[in-house]
Amino acid sequence: MSVFKFKQFEVDQTGCAMKINTDGVLIGAMANHHAPRRILDIGTGTGVIALMLAQRFPDARIHAVEIDGEAAETAGKNFQFSVFSGRLTINHIAIEKYHSAEQFDLIVSNPPFFVNDLKNEEARKGIARHAGEDFFRILIEKSNSLLADDGEIWLVLPVKQANDVIAIASQYDLSITERINLHSDKNKPAFRQIISLKKGETILKESDFNIYQSLKQHTQEYKLLLKDFFLAY
Repeated sequence: MSVFKFKQFEVDQTGCAMKINTDGVLIGAMANHHAPRRILDIGTGTGVIALMLAQRFPDARIHAVEIDGEAAETAGKNFQFSVFSGRLTINHIAIEKYHSAEQFDLIVSNPPFFVNDLKNEEARKGIARHAGEDFFRILIEKSNSLLADDGEIWLVLPVKQANDVIAIASQYDLSITERINLHSDKNKPAFRQIISLKKGETILKESDFNIYQSLKQHTQEYKLLLKDFFLAY
């Protein structure tokens, strides 16, 4: 299915190496800030996270960056045809080359996370899913330079990579303020973490989130989280 329909927008996935997935919609629904005016989505892909944030934060302007040309073009069209088009912009650029005169209140990313893993045979999907040695350091360093003083960086990552990123972030005076452990169900260990980073020292808030209550049956917390987006809820 190339076009995914949400309650307030549609996402065409044509030409995007990475399609809409659970990681993306969960961080799109969970990433938070008390009053964001400027939001940056790093590696926007289809643009789904940026569109979800535009729906959630009607006073915010959302800028998205995407290294893959075809994906950037598709995301741009998804932005253009949405009711939020006036608040969404796309830039086909690598994050390390991106510059902004203004800083961001909220920076969000569902980044590639396989470091030194076997590269995907399909090159474009490999870029979307695999990270080089220095990727996370570049991501944190650049995000830190673009982050407003009271801003937050939200990332979704496998547990090991999340711990690595937290260690890197500490070198830039960024502290973890929230960690959400994502579980397939209550009987399985966390397979992802959604983490929030802020400047300075913070108090950590930690929680668990279960996606399924039984085979192919989503939990009530999952349905409640996504009820404003998914047509099925």
